[in-house]
Amino acid sequence: MPFDYKKEYKEFYMPKAKPSIVTIPPMNYIAVRGSGDPNAEDGEYKQSIGLLYGIAYTIKMSKKGNRKIEGYFDYVVPPLEGFWWQEGVDGVNSDDGNGNNSVDGIDYAHKENFRWISVIRLPDFVKEEDFRFAVKEATEKKKQDFSRVEFLTIDEGLCVQCMHIGSFDDEPATVALMDKYLEENGYENDLSETRRHHEIYLSDARRVAPEKLKTVIRHPIKTKSD
Repeated sequence: MPFDYKKEYKEFYMPKAKPSIVTIPPMNYIAVRGSGDPNAEDGEYKQSIGLLYGIAYTIKMSKKGNRKIEGYFDYVVPPLEGFWWQEGVDGVNSDDGNGNNSVDGIDYAHKENFRWISVIRLPDFVKEEDFRFAVKEATEKKKQDFSRVEFLTIDEGLCVQCMHIGSFDDEPATVALMDKYLEENGYENDLSETRRHHEIYLSDARRVAPEKLKTVIRHPIKTKSD
């Protein structure tokens, strides 16, 4: 059976629908950076997803090619993830009076202002030189420009996370539960230019009803200052 990261590392990918504290080790990803409304038809976000999967499956299927990656084992491509923020939006929960929430650095009423890094986790056996080969291979075979894709190492460290079930627009309610949990347990959010709001997508939004979507929401935290 192919190695499935979601099943083997349930503490990272399958939290319960209530907040919990977790320490995330450094992980390597393929990544694409961009900005704009993720729902825009033929927008930058949707294009970035195509680039990520192009490289992800080039690496996965390398077992059938001439270049063998040392230590390769068969695996399920890990889920799509994203780090999200907006410039000029602070980390305080607020309401503008019109029912539009600003939650921990994200104003859901203005998706056009999103900035993001879309990522897919790489198996540990994939080194940067293997990634570069995959970009070259995909570029030649697919006749497409993959120069925006990068090899990225992220060390999230101490975080709070929770399974969110429902529409992306309903995330503020889950984030509020996470913030309440932090307050009650002596922690506070540690969102910054290097530590971002993080989502892991366990459902295919093209095929699953919005109210049934499963998304892991993860925030960096620190011990609360006195």
